[in-house]
Amino acid sequence: QVQLVESGGGLVQAGGSLRLSCAASQLVLNYYAIGWFRQAPGKEREGVSCISSSDGTIYYADSVKGRFTISKDNAEGMVYLQMNGLKPEDTAVYYCAADIPAFIASSCKDEDFGSWGQGTQVTVSS
Repeated sequence: QVQLVESGGGLVQAGGSLRLSCAASQLVLNYYAIGWFRQAPGKEREGVSCISSSDGTIYYADSVKGRFTISKDNAEGMVYLQMNGLKPEDTAVYYCAADIPAFIASSCKDEDFGSWGQGTQVTVSS
């Protein structure tokens, strides 16, 4: 397992923006798939966006396409999730996750990821 630390959550009004950060390591970003997942109260955890270290494949859930952008800085060992146009239904605990092989990023399923951060709360008010 690898260590992942999320930050950047908070309370924002609908239509606002937040940027989540996940501190990993250069090793993780060079060889692993990295993903952002979220879990709202009473709902199952879902994949929001994942990125592959090998070929840069990026997955976005339909619900966030055009609003969220995943990016990574290999040199700094950081992964980001820029969230624009936030909606109340985006309210959830957001988790950063990582695992190998890198191609699991293409489907972004939580059962494929074995290392998880502690999560950061995002609350969007209407």
